[in-house]
Amino acid sequence: MTSTVPNAVQHTDGAQPPITMFGPDFPYAYDDFLAHPAGLGQIPATEHGTEVAVVGGGLSGIVAAYELMKMGLKPVVYEADRIGGRLRTVGFDGCDPSLTAEMGAMRFPPSSTALQHYIDLVGLETRPFPNPLAEATPSTVVDLKGETHYAETVEDLPQVYRDVADAWNRCLEEGADFSDMNRAMRERDVPRIREIWSRLVEELDNQTFYGFLCDSEAFKSFRHREIFGQVGFGTGGWDTDFPNSILEILRVVYTEADDHHRGIVGGSQQLPLRLWEREPEKIVHWPYGTSLKSLHVNGEPRPAVTRLHRTAGNRITVTDASGNIRSYRAVIFTAQSWMLLSKIACDDELFPIDHWTAIERTHYMESSKLFVPVDRPFWLDKDEKTGRDVMSMTLTDRMTRGTYLLDNGPDQPAVICLSYTWCDDSLKWLPLSANERMEVMLKSLGEIYPKVDIRKHIIGNPVTVSWENEPYFMGAFKANLPGHYRYQRRLFTHFMQDRLPEDKRGIFLAGDDISWTAGWAEGAVQTALNAVWGVMHQLGGATDPTNPGPGDVYDEIAPVELPED
Repeated sequence: MTSTVPNAVQHTDGAQPPITMFGPDFPYAYDDFLAHPAGLGQIPATEHGTEVAVVGGGLSGIVAAYELMKMGLKPVVYEADRIGGRLRTVGFDGCDPSLTAEMGAMRFPPSSTALQHYIDLVGLETRPFPNPLAEATPSTVVDLKGETHYAETVEDLPQVYRDVADAWNRCLEEGADFSDMNRAMRERDVPRIREIWSRLVEELDNQTFYGFLCDSEAFKSFRHREIFGQVGFGTGGWDTDFPNSILEILRVVYTEADDHHRGIVGGSQQLPLRLWEREPEKIVHWPYGTSLKSLHVNGEPRPAVTRLHRTAGNRITVTDASGNIRSYRAVIFTAQSWMLLSKIACDDELFPIDHWTAIERTHYMESSKLFVPVDRPFWLDKDEKTGRDVMSMTLTDRMTRGTYLLDNGPDQPAVICLSYTWCDDSLKWLPLSANERMEVMLKSLGEIYPKVDIRKHIIGNPVTVSWENEPYFMGAFKANLPGHYRYQRRLFTHFMQDRLPEDKRGIFLAGDDISWTAGWAEGAVQTALNAVWGVMHQLGGATDPTNPGPGDVYDEIAPVELPED
Protein backbone atom coordinates (compact mmCIF):
# COMPACT_ATOMS: atom_id res chain seq x y z
CA MET A 1 0.00 0.00 0.00
CA THR A 2 1.45 3.36 -0.98
CA SER A 3 2.38 5.30 2.11
CA THR A 4 0.20 8.30 2.86
CA VAL A 5 2.59 9.75 5.43
CA PRO A 6 2.09 13.53 5.65
CA ASN A 7 4.65 15.67 3.86
CA ALA A 8 6.88 18.18 5.56
CA VAL A 9 5.68 21.73 6.04
CA GLN A 10 5.49 23.60 2.74
CA HIS A 11 7.92 26.41 2.02
CA THR A 12 6.51 29.89 1.51
CA ASP A 13 6.76 29.52 -2.28
CA GLY A 14 4.83 26.27 -2.07
CA ALA A 15 7.82 24.15 -3.09
CA GLN A 16 9.77 21.67 -1.01
CA PRO A 17 13.34 20.51 -1.48
CA PRO A 18 13.36 16.90 -2.69
CA ILE A 19 13.91 14.10 -0.23
CA THR A 20 17.21 12.27 -0.80
CA MET A 21 19.25 9.57 0.91
CA PHE A 22 21.03 12.25 2.94
CA GLY A 23 21.50 10.48 6.26
CA PRO A 24 20.14 9.87 8.78
CA ASP A 25 23.24 8.02 10.03
CA PHE A 26 25.87 9.89 8.03
CA PRO A 27 24.39 13.10 6.55
CA TYR A 28 26.91 13.68 3.78
CA ALA A 29 25.94 15.08 0.36
CA TYR A 30 27.36 12.43 -1.97
CA ASP A 31 25.37 13.89 -4.87
CA ASP A 32 27.01 17.31 -4.41
CA PHE A 33 30.43 15.65 -4.07
CA LEU A 34 29.93 13.94 -7.44
CA ALA A 35 28.54 17.01 -9.19
CA HIS A 36 31.31 19.40 -8.10
CA PRO A 37 33.53 20.58 -10.99
CA ALA A 38 36.69 20.09 -8.88
CA GLY A 39 36.18 16.32 -8.96
CA LEU A 40 36.67 13.79 -6.18
CA GLY A 41 40.34 14.55 -5.48
CA GLN A 42 43.79 13.82 -6.75
CA ILE A 43 46.83 11.72 -5.86
CA PRO A 44 50.54 12.64 -6.12
CA ALA A 45 51.97 12.20 -9.61
CA THR A 46 54.42 9.68 -8.16
CA GLU A 47 51.46 7.37 -7.49
CA HIS A 48 50.02 7.52 -11.00
CA GLY A 49 49.61 4.04 -12.45
CA THR A 50 49.64 2.36 -9.01
CA GLU A 51 47.56 -0.81 -9.06
CA VAL A 52 44.60 -1.07 -6.68
CA ALA A 53 42.68 -4.34 -6.44
CA VAL A 54 38.89 -4.14 -6.54
CA VAL A 55 37.25 -7.39 -5.46
CA GLY A 56 33.78 -7.71 -6.95
CA GLY A 57 32.40 -6.35 -10.22
CA GLY A 58 28.99 -5.31 -8.96
CA LEU A 59 27.88 -1.70 -8.94
CA SER A 60 30.00 -0.73 -5.93
CA GLY A 61 33.14 -2.29 -7.39
CA ILE A 62 32.69 -0.80 -10.85
CA VAL A 63 31.94 2.68 -9.47
CA ALA A 64 35.02 2.51 -7.23
CA ALA A 65 37.20 1.26 -10.10
CA TYR A 66 35.89 3.92 -12.48
CA GLU A 67 36.65 6.76 -10.05
CA LEU A 68 40.10 5.38 -9.17
CA MET A 69 40.92 5.17 -12.88
CA LYS A 70 39.91 8.82 -13.37
CA MET A 71 42.40 9.78 -10.61
CA GLY A 72 45.23 8.07 -12.47
CA LEU A 73 45.34 4.80 -10.56
CA LYS A 74 45.11 1.37 -12.20
CA PRO A 75 42.18 -0.59 -10.81
CA VAL A 76 42.43 -4.36 -11.16
CA VAL A 77 38.92 -5.78 -10.93
CA TYR A 78 38.31 -9.36 -9.79
CA GLU A 79 34.91 -10.88 -10.52
CA ALA A 80 33.77 -14.44 -9.76
CA ASP A 81 30.75 -14.51 -12.04
CA ARG A 82 29.65 -11.59 -14.22
CA ILE A 83 29.89 -7.81 -14.13
CA GLY A 84 26.83 -6.41 -12.41
CA GLY A 85 26.47 -8.36 -9.18
CA ARG A 86 22.84 -8.05 -8.08
CA LEU A 87 22.18 -5.73 -11.00
CA ARG A 88 21.48 -8.85 -13.04
CA THR A 89 19.37 -8.61 -16.18
CA VAL A 90 18.67 -11.84 -18.09
CA GLY A 91 16.78 -12.76 -21.24
CA PHE A 92 14.54 -15.69 -22.14
CA ASP A 93 15.85 -18.44 -24.42
CA GLY A 94 14.28 -18.27 -27.86
CA CYS A 95 12.41 -15.02 -27.17
CA ASP A 96 12.77 -11.49 -28.42
CA PRO A 97 15.98 -10.11 -26.83
CA SER A 98 14.07 -6.99 -25.76
CA LEU A 99 12.24 -9.15 -23.20
CA THR A 100 14.27 -9.13 -20.01
CA ALA A 101 13.92 -10.05 -16.35
CA GLU A 102 15.53 -8.24 -13.43
CA MET A 103 16.75 -11.00 -11.15
CA GLY A 104 18.14 -8.56 -8.60
CA ALA A 105 17.54 -4.83 -8.32
CA MET A 106 14.63 -3.79 -10.52
CA ARG A 107 13.35 -0.49 -9.06
CA PHE A 108 15.08 2.59 -7.73
CA PRO A 109 13.70 5.57 -5.79
CA PRO A 110 14.33 9.15 -7.02
CA SER A 111 15.93 9.79 -3.61
CA SER A 112 18.92 7.74 -4.87
CA THR A 113 20.65 10.85 -6.17
CA ALA A 114 24.23 9.51 -6.22
CA LEU A 115 23.00 6.48 -8.17
CA GLN A 116 21.16 8.82 -10.53
CA HIS A 117 24.43 10.62 -11.24
CA TYR A 118 25.81 7.45 -12.83
CA ILE A 119 22.54 6.58 -14.59
CA ASP A 120 22.66 10.00 -16.25
CA LEU A 121 26.41 9.75 -16.90
CA VAL A 122 26.03 6.65 -19.08
CA GLY A 123 22.86 7.89 -20.79
CA LEU A 124 20.32 5.44 -19.45
CA GLU A 125 16.61 6.17 -19.23
CA THR A 126 14.21 5.29 -16.44
CA ARG A 127 10.45 4.85 -16.32
CA PRO A 128 7.92 4.47 -13.51
CA PHE A 129 7.82 1.00 -11.98
CA PRO A 130 4.38 -0.63 -11.47
CA ASN A 131 4.35 -1.06 -7.70
CA PRO A 132 1.03 -1.74 -5.95
CA LEU A 133 -1.33 1.24 -6.24
CA ALA A 134 1.34 3.37 -7.93
CA GLU A 135 0.26 5.83 -10.60
CA ALA A 136 1.99 3.69 -13.23
CA THR A 137 -0.01 0.62 -12.17
CA PRO A 138 -3.36 0.27 -13.97
CA SER A 139 -4.87 -1.74 -11.14
CA THR A 140 -3.97 -3.69 -8.01
CA VAL A 141 -5.62 -6.72 -6.44
CA VAL A 142 -5.22 -7.43 -2.74
CA ASP A 143 -6.09 -11.05 -1.95
CA LEU A 144 -6.06 -11.98 1.74
CA LYS A 145 -7.66 -14.95 3.46
CA GLY A 146 -9.56 -15.80 0.29
CA GLU A 147 -11.09 -12.33 -0.08
CA THR A 148 -10.14 -10.39 -3.20
CA HIS A 149 -10.30 -6.60 -3.51
CA TYR A 150 -9.75 -4.73 -6.78
CA ALA A 151 -8.38 -1.19 -6.62
CA GLU A 152 -7.06 1.52 -8.91
CA THR A 153 -6.38 3.85 -5.97
CA VAL A 154 -6.21 3.31 -2.22
CA GLU A 155 -9.69 4.80 -1.92
CA ASP A 156 -11.08 1.74 -3.75
CA LEU A 157 -10.01 -0.60 -0.93
CA PRO A 158 -12.22 -1.34 2.07
CA GLN A 159 -12.03 1.10 4.97
CA VAL A 160 -9.89 -1.24 7.07
CA TYR A 161 -6.99 -0.84 4.63
CA ARG A 162 -7.15 2.94 4.90
CA ASP A 163 -7.32 2.52 8.69
CA VAL A 164 -4.10 0.49 8.53
CA ALA A 165 -2.40 3.19 6.42
CA ASP A 166 -3.50 5.81 8.95
CA ALA A 167 -2.23 3.66 11.82
CA TRP A 168 1.20 3.42 10.16
CA ASN A 169 1.32 7.19 9.70
CA ARG A 170 0.40 7.78 13.34
CA CYS A 171 2.89 5.14 14.49
CA LEU A 172 5.72 6.87 12.61
CA GLU A 173 4.75 10.30 13.84
CA GLU A 174 4.43 9.32 17.49
CA GLY A 175 7.34 6.88 17.68
CA ALA A 176 9.87 8.30 15.24
CA ASP A 177 9.29 12.07 14.77
CA PHE A 178 8.57 11.47 11.11
CA SER A 179 7.54 14.98 10.07
CA ASP A 180 10.46 16.62 11.88
CA MET A 181 12.98 14.22 10.34
CA ASN A 182 11.38 14.50 6.90
CA ARG A 183 11.70 18.28 7.04
CA ALA A 184 15.28 18.15 8.34
CA MET A 185 16.36 15.74 5.61
CA ARG A 186 14.71 17.80 2.87
CA GLU A 187 16.46 20.91 4.14
CA ARG A 188 19.71 19.04 4.86
CA ASP A 189 19.63 20.38 8.38
CA VAL A 190 22.52 18.32 9.74
CA PRO A 191 22.28 19.36 13.43
CA ARG A 192 18.56 18.57 13.53
CA ILE A 193 18.99 15.24 11.75
CA ARG A 194 21.71 14.24 14.20
CA GLU A 195 19.68 15.38 17.20
CA ILE A 196 16.61 13.33 16.23
CA TRP A 197 18.52 10.27 15.05
CA SER A 198 20.90 10.12 18.02
CA ARG A 199 17.96 9.86 20.37
CA LEU A 200 16.16 7.25 18.26
CA VAL A 201 19.26 5.06 17.87
CA GLU A 202 19.71 5.00 21.65
CA GLU A 203 16.01 4.27 22.22
CA LEU A 204 15.34 1.80 19.42
CA ASP A 205 18.49 -0.20 18.65
CA ASN A 206 17.12 -3.14 20.63
CA GLN A 207 13.63 -2.98 19.08
CA THR A 208 12.20 -5.12 16.27
CA PHE A 209 9.94 -3.72 13.58
CA TYR A 210 7.08 -5.80 15.00
CA GLY A 211 7.77 -4.66 18.55
CA PHE A 212 7.72 -1.05 17.38
CA LEU A 213 4.24 -1.63 15.91
CA CYS A 214 3.03 -3.38 19.06
CA ASP A 215 4.23 -0.52 21.26
CA SER A 216 2.16 1.94 19.28
CA GLU A 217 -1.38 2.69 20.40
CA ALA A 218 -2.22 3.04 16.70
CA PHE A 219 -1.46 -0.66 16.12
CA LYS A 220 -3.05 -2.20 19.18
CA SER A 221 -5.27 -4.28 16.85
CA PHE A 222 -3.69 -7.57 15.81
CA ARG A 223 -5.86 -7.54 12.69
CA HIS A 224 -4.34 -4.21 11.67
CA ARG A 225 -0.82 -5.53 12.25
CA GLU A 226 -1.61 -8.64 10.23
CA ILE A 227 -3.00 -6.66 7.29
CA PHE A 228 -0.08 -4.26 7.45
CA GLY A 229 2.32 -7.21 7.30
CA GLN A 230 0.63 -8.58 4.20
CA VAL A 231 0.01 -5.31 2.34
CA GLY A 232 2.43 -2.86 3.95
CA PHE A 233 3.49 0.31 2.22
CA GLY A 234 5.29 1.26 -0.99
CA THR A 235 6.21 -2.07 -2.56
CA GLY A 236 3.85 -4.29 -0.62
CA GLY A 237 3.89 -6.53 2.45
CA TRP A 238 6.52 -6.09 5.12
CA ASP A 239 5.91 -8.97 7.51
CA THR A 240 9.15 -10.64 6.42
CA ASP A 241 10.92 -7.61 7.91
CA PHE A 242 9.10 -7.85 11.24
CA PRO A 243 12.05 -9.52 13.07
CA ASN A 244 14.54 -6.90 11.82
CA SER A 245 15.63 -3.75 13.61
CA ILE A 246 13.11 -0.91 13.38
CA LEU A 247 16.08 1.37 12.59
CA GLU A 248 16.36 -0.41 9.22
CA ILE A 249 12.75 0.45 8.43
CA LEU A 250 13.02 4.05 9.57
CA ARG A 251 15.94 4.60 7.20
CA VAL A 252 13.72 3.44 4.35
CA VAL A 253 10.69 5.58 5.16
CA TYR A 254 12.64 8.71 6.09
CA THR A 255 14.39 8.68 2.70
CA GLU A 256 11.33 7.56 0.70
CA ALA A 257 13.44 4.66 -0.51
CA ASP A 258 10.31 2.56 -0.89
CA ASP A 259 8.21 4.94 -2.96
CA HIS A 260 7.98 6.54 -6.42
CA HIS A 261 10.17 3.78 -7.88
CA ARG A 262 11.56 3.80 -11.39
CA GLY A 263 13.09 1.02 -13.45
CA ILE A 264 15.97 1.31 -15.93
CA VAL A 265 14.78 0.91 -19.52
CA GLY A 266 16.51 -2.14 -21.00
CA GLY A 267 17.67 -3.47 -17.64
CA SER A 268 19.72 -2.36 -14.65
CA GLN A 269 22.82 -4.40 -15.56
CA GLN A 270 23.50 -1.92 -18.33
CA LEU A 271 24.69 0.57 -15.71
CA PRO A 272 27.83 -1.30 -14.53
CA LEU A 273 28.44 -2.64 -18.04
CA ARG A 274 28.41 0.85 -19.54
CA LEU A 275 30.67 2.19 -16.78
CA TRP A 276 33.06 -0.68 -17.52
CA GLU A 277 33.31 0.46 -21.14
CA ARG A 278 33.05 4.23 -20.62
CA GLU A 279 35.95 6.44 -21.64
CA PRO A 280 35.90 9.44 -19.25
CA GLU A 281 36.35 12.90 -20.73
CA LYS A 282 38.31 14.05 -17.67
CA ILE A 283 41.02 11.59 -16.74
CA VAL A 284 44.47 11.93 -15.17
CA HIS A 285 47.61 10.05 -16.31
CA TRP A 286 45.85 7.70 -18.73
CA PRO A 287 45.50 8.65 -22.41
CA TYR A 288 42.13 9.84 -23.68
CA GLY A 289 40.08 6.82 -24.70
CA THR A 290 41.08 4.73 -21.66
CA SER A 291 38.33 2.64 -20.05
CA LEU A 292 38.21 0.01 -17.34
CA LYS A 293 37.78 -2.54 -20.10
CA SER A 294 40.91 -1.35 -21.92
CA LEU A 295 42.98 -1.56 -18.72
CA HIS A 296 42.20 -5.30 -18.35
CA VAL A 297 43.67 -8.14 -20.38
CA ASN A 298 41.22 -9.15 -23.13
CA GLY A 299 38.79 -6.61 -21.69
CA GLU A 300 37.75 -9.00 -18.92
CA PRO A 301 38.05 -8.82 -15.12
CA ARG A 302 40.39 -11.21 -13.38
CA PRO A 303 38.73 -14.37 -11.99
CA ALA A 304 37.40 -15.00 -8.49
CA VAL A 305 39.57 -14.21 -5.50
CA THR A 306 40.39 -17.34 -3.51
CA ARG A 307 42.79 -15.94 -0.88
CA LEU A 308 43.56 -12.64 0.82
CA HIS A 309 46.47 -12.25 3.20
CA ARG A 310 48.92 -9.65 4.50
CA THR A 311 52.56 -9.74 3.46
CA ALA A 312 55.65 -7.70 4.30
CA GLY A 313 55.39 -3.94 3.92
CA ASN A 314 51.75 -4.13 4.98
CA ARG A 315 50.70 -5.18 1.51
CA ILE A 316 47.55 -7.13 0.74
CA THR A 317 48.28 -10.18 -1.38
CA VAL A 318 45.51 -11.52 -3.61
CA THR A 319 45.34 -15.02 -5.06
CA ASP A 320 42.76 -15.66 -7.77
CA ALA A 321 41.11 -18.80 -9.13
CA SER A 322 43.70 -19.11 -11.91
CA GLY A 323 46.46 -19.30 -9.30
CA ASN A 324 47.77 -15.82 -10.09
CA ILE A 325 49.23 -14.03 -7.04
CA ARG A 326 49.60 -10.25 -6.90
CA SER A 327 50.32 -7.84 -4.05
CA TYR A 328 48.77 -4.42 -3.62
CA ARG A 329 49.12 -1.46 -1.28
CA ALA A 330 45.35 -1.01 -1.38
CA VAL A 331 42.41 -3.33 -1.95
CA ILE A 332 38.69 -2.46 -2.07
CA PHE A 333 36.50 -5.43 -1.15
CA THR A 334 32.94 -5.00 -2.47
CA ALA A 335 31.57 -8.56 -2.49
CA GLN A 336 29.09 -9.60 0.17
CA SER A 337 30.99 -9.80 3.43
CA TRP A 338 30.10 -13.44 4.13
CA MET A 339 32.44 -14.33 1.26
CA LEU A 340 35.30 -13.48 3.64
CA LEU A 341 34.11 -16.29 5.92
CA SER A 342 33.58 -19.02 3.36
CA LYS A 343 34.65 -18.67 -0.27
CA ILE A 344 37.87 -16.73 0.36
CA ALA A 345 40.72 -17.92 2.58
CA CYS A 346 41.60 -14.95 4.79
CA ASP A 347 44.19 -14.10 7.38
CA ASP A 348 42.79 -13.05 10.73
CA GLU A 349 45.16 -10.09 10.44
CA LEU A 350 43.13 -8.56 7.60
CA PHE A 351 40.75 -6.82 10.02
CA PRO A 352 40.57 -5.97 13.71
CA ILE A 353 38.72 -8.65 15.70
CA ASP A 354 35.73 -6.35 16.29
CA HIS A 355 35.31 -6.00 12.53
CA TRP A 356 35.45 -9.78 12.09
CA THR A 357 32.69 -10.05 14.69
CA ALA A 358 30.60 -7.53 12.76
CA ILE A 359 31.09 -9.51 9.55
CA GLU A 360 30.13 -12.78 11.26
CA ARG A 361 26.96 -11.21 12.73
CA THR A 362 25.76 -10.01 9.33
CA HIS A 363 22.16 -11.06 8.74
CA TYR A 364 21.10 -11.55 5.11
CA MET A 365 17.56 -11.70 3.77
CA GLU A 366 16.61 -14.54 1.44
CA SER A 367 14.74 -13.64 -1.74
CA SER A 368 13.40 -15.40 -4.82
CA LYS A 369 11.82 -14.35 -8.10
CA LEU A 370 10.34 -16.13 -11.09
CA PHE A 371 9.57 -14.50 -14.44
CA VAL A 372 7.80 -15.73 -17.57
CA PRO A 373 7.56 -14.12 -21.02
CA VAL A 374 4.05 -13.70 -22.44
CA ASP A 375 2.69 -12.84 -25.88
CA ARG A 376 1.07 -9.53 -24.93
CA PRO A 377 -0.18 -7.54 -21.90
CA PHE A 378 -3.41 -9.56 -21.77
CA TRP A 379 -4.06 -8.35 -18.22
CA LEU A 380 -5.35 -5.07 -19.68
CA ASP A 381 -8.24 -6.92 -21.34
CA LYS A 382 -11.52 -5.93 -19.71
CA ASP A 383 -13.89 -8.29 -17.96
CA GLU A 384 -17.20 -8.18 -19.83
CA LYS A 385 -19.31 -8.06 -16.67
CA THR A 386 -17.28 -5.73 -14.43
CA GLY A 387 -15.34 -3.63 -16.93
CA ARG A 388 -12.22 -4.20 -14.81
CA ASP A 389 -8.78 -5.38 -15.90
CA VAL A 390 -8.87 -9.18 -16.07
CA MET A 391 -5.64 -9.36 -14.03
CA SER A 392 -3.77 -6.88 -11.85
CA MET A 393 -0.60 -6.31 -9.90
CA THR A 394 -1.31 -8.74 -7.06
CA LEU A 395 -0.52 -8.80 -3.36
CA THR A 396 -1.61 -12.01 -1.64
CA ASP A 397 -0.99 -14.27 1.32
CA ARG A 398 -0.82 -17.20 -1.09
CA MET A 399 2.53 -18.65 -2.15
CA THR A 400 3.18 -16.06 -4.87
CA ARG A 401 3.02 -13.08 -2.43
CA GLY A 402 3.77 -10.41 -5.05
CA THR A 403 3.02 -10.59 -8.81
CA TYR A 404 4.17 -7.75 -11.10
CA LEU A 405 2.99 -7.11 -14.67
CA LEU A 406 5.60 -5.52 -16.93
CA ASP A 407 4.39 -4.47 -20.36
CA ASN A 408 6.27 -3.00 -23.32
CA GLY A 409 3.32 -1.42 -25.11
CA PRO A 410 0.04 -2.60 -26.63
CA ASP A 411 0.19 -6.00 -28.32
CA GLN A 412 3.94 -6.26 -27.67
CA PRO A 413 5.47 -9.30 -25.92
CA ALA A 414 5.59 -8.67 -22.17
CA VAL A 415 6.90 -10.16 -18.92
CA ILE A 416 5.23 -11.27 -15.70
CA CYS A 417 7.10 -11.56 -12.43
CA LEU A 418 4.87 -14.38 -11.22
CA SER A 419 6.31 -14.31 -7.73
CA TYR A 420 8.60 -12.12 -5.66
CA THR A 421 9.16 -13.43 -2.14
CA TRP A 422 11.38 -12.93 0.90
CA CYS A 423 12.80 -14.92 3.83
CA ASP A 424 10.65 -17.91 4.82
CA ASP A 425 8.46 -17.41 1.74
CA SER A 426 11.59 -17.62 -0.40
CA LEU A 427 12.84 -20.74 1.36
CA LYS A 428 9.58 -22.50 0.47
CA TRP A 429 10.63 -22.33 -3.19
CA LEU A 430 14.24 -23.36 -2.71
CA PRO A 431 13.98 -27.12 -3.47
CA LEU A 432 11.80 -26.57 -6.56
CA SER A 433 12.97 -26.23 -10.17
CA ALA A 434 11.88 -23.25 -12.25
CA ASN A 435 9.09 -25.24 -13.89
CA GLU A 436 7.91 -26.68 -10.57
CA ARG A 437 7.82 -23.18 -9.12
CA MET A 438 5.81 -21.94 -12.10
CA GLU A 439 3.21 -24.68 -11.69
CA VAL A 440 2.58 -23.81 -8.04
CA MET A 441 2.39 -20.11 -8.91
CA LEU A 442 -0.07 -20.64 -11.73
CA LYS A 443 -2.25 -22.68 -9.38
CA SER A 444 -2.24 -19.88 -6.77
CA LEU A 445 -3.00 -17.18 -9.33
CA GLY A 446 -5.69 -19.38 -10.88
CA GLU A 447 -7.51 -19.31 -7.55
CA ILE A 448 -7.45 -15.50 -7.58
CA TYR A 449 -8.26 -15.18 -11.31
CA PRO A 450 -10.37 -18.25 -12.20
CA LYS A 451 -11.42 -16.78 -15.56
CA VAL A 452 -7.87 -16.07 -16.78
CA ASP A 453 -5.78 -18.70 -18.55
CA ILE A 454 -2.30 -17.31 -17.91
CA ARG A 455 -0.62 -20.42 -19.29
CA LYS A 456 -1.93 -19.95 -22.82
CA HIS A 457 -0.09 -16.62 -23.07
CA ILE A 458 3.32 -17.94 -21.93
CA ILE A 459 5.79 -18.02 -24.86
CA GLY A 460 9.01 -19.22 -23.23
CA ASN A 461 10.55 -21.02 -20.30
CA PRO A 462 10.56 -19.38 -16.87
CA VAL A 463 13.71 -17.90 -15.35
CA THR A 464 14.22 -17.90 -11.61
CA VAL A 465 16.67 -17.02 -8.85
CA SER A 466 16.99 -17.77 -5.15
CA TRP A 467 19.69 -15.41 -3.92
CA GLU A 468 20.38 -17.46 -0.80
CA ASN A 469 21.45 -20.30 -3.11
CA GLU A 470 23.72 -18.18 -5.31
CA PRO A 471 27.29 -19.27 -4.43
CA TYR A 472 28.81 -15.77 -4.57
CA PHE A 473 26.00 -14.05 -2.66
CA MET A 474 24.36 -16.40 -0.12
CA GLY A 475 21.47 -13.96 0.32
CA ALA A 476 19.73 -11.00 -1.27
CA PHE A 477 20.91 -8.26 1.04
CA LYS A 478 21.77 -7.43 4.60
CA ALA A 479 19.08 -6.53 7.13
CA ASN A 480 20.26 -5.75 10.64
CA LEU A 481 18.64 -7.41 13.62
CA PRO A 482 18.04 -5.60 16.93
CA GLY A 483 21.35 -4.84 18.63
CA HIS A 484 23.31 -4.76 15.38
CA TYR A 485 23.79 -0.99 15.14
CA ARG A 486 27.31 -1.15 16.61
CA TYR A 487 28.30 -3.82 14.09
CA GLN A 488 26.99 -1.77 11.19
CA ARG A 489 28.83 1.29 12.43
CA ARG A 490 32.14 -0.59 12.54
CA LEU A 491 31.71 -1.72 8.94
CA PHE A 492 30.55 1.62 7.55
CA THR A 493 33.29 3.62 9.26
CA HIS A 494 36.04 1.18 8.22
CA PHE A 495 37.16 3.57 5.45
CA MET A 496 38.49 5.95 8.14
CA GLN A 497 41.69 3.96 8.54
CA ASP A 498 43.77 6.52 10.41
CA ARG A 499 41.82 5.23 13.41
CA LEU A 500 43.02 1.64 12.84
CA PRO A 501 46.36 0.10 13.84
CA GLU A 502 48.86 0.44 10.99
CA ASP A 503 48.92 -3.32 10.44
CA LYS A 504 45.15 -3.36 9.87
CA ARG A 505 45.05 -0.77 7.09
CA GLY A 506 45.00 -1.07 3.30
CA ILE A 507 41.88 -3.14 2.68
CA PHE A 508 38.66 -1.13 2.41
CA LEU A 509 35.13 -2.51 2.71
CA ALA A 510 32.41 -1.28 0.36
CA GLY A 511 29.09 -2.49 -1.04
CA ASP A 512 25.49 -2.08 -0.06
CA ASP A 513 25.84 -4.39 2.96
CA ILE A 514 28.52 -2.04 4.35
CA SER A 515 26.17 0.91 3.89
CA TRP A 516 23.34 1.99 6.18
CA THR A 517 20.90 1.27 3.37
CA ALA A 518 21.58 -2.35 2.45
CA GLY A 519 19.53 -3.54 -0.49
CA TRP A 520 19.56 -0.13 -2.16
CA ALA A 521 21.97 0.63 -4.99
CA GLU A 522 22.50 4.07 -3.49
CA GLY A 523 24.26 2.42 -0.56
CA ALA A 524 26.56 0.57 -2.94
CA VAL A 525 27.51 3.87 -4.60
CA GLN A 526 28.00 5.77 -1.35
CA THR A 527 30.31 3.17 0.19
CA ALA A 528 32.27 2.95 -3.09
CA LEU A 529 32.91 6.69 -2.83
CA ASN A 530 33.97 6.28 0.82
CA ALA A 531 36.48 3.62 -0.23
CA VAL A 532 37.77 5.77 -3.09
CA TRP A 533 38.38 8.58 -0.58
CA GLY A 534 40.14 6.08 1.72
CA VAL A 535 42.47 4.83 -1.02
CA MET A 536 43.23 8.36 -2.17
CA HIS A 537 44.02 9.40 1.42
CA GLN A 538 46.25 6.37 2.00
CA LEU A 539 48.28 7.12 -1.13
CA GLY A 540 48.90 10.70 -0.04
CA GLY A 541 46.18 12.31 -2.10
CA ALA A 542 43.60 14.90 -1.12
CA THR A 543 40.33 16.45 -2.17
CA ASP A 544 40.01 19.99 -3.44
CA PRO A 545 39.33 22.37 -0.50
CA THR A 546 36.11 23.48 -2.20
CA ASN A 547 34.80 19.90 -2.38
CA PRO A 548 35.58 18.04 0.84
CA GLY A 549 35.09 14.28 0.75
CA PRO A 550 33.31 12.04 3.26
CA GLY A 551 36.51 11.50 5.24
CA ASP A 552 37.34 15.19 5.38
CA VAL A 553 34.12 16.06 7.22
CA TYR A 554 33.80 12.76 9.07
CA ASP A 555 34.35 14.12 12.57
CA GLU A 556 31.53 16.65 12.14
CA ILE A 557 28.92 14.12 10.99
CA ALA A 558 30.18 10.76 12.29
CA PRO A 559 27.49 8.17 13.06
CA VAL A 560 26.22 7.93 16.63
CA GLU A 561 28.54 5.87 18.80
CA LEU A 562 26.72 3.72 21.34
CA PRO A 563 28.59 2.62 24.49
CA GLU A 564 30.12 -0.85 24.42
CA ASP A 565 29.89 -1.48 28.17
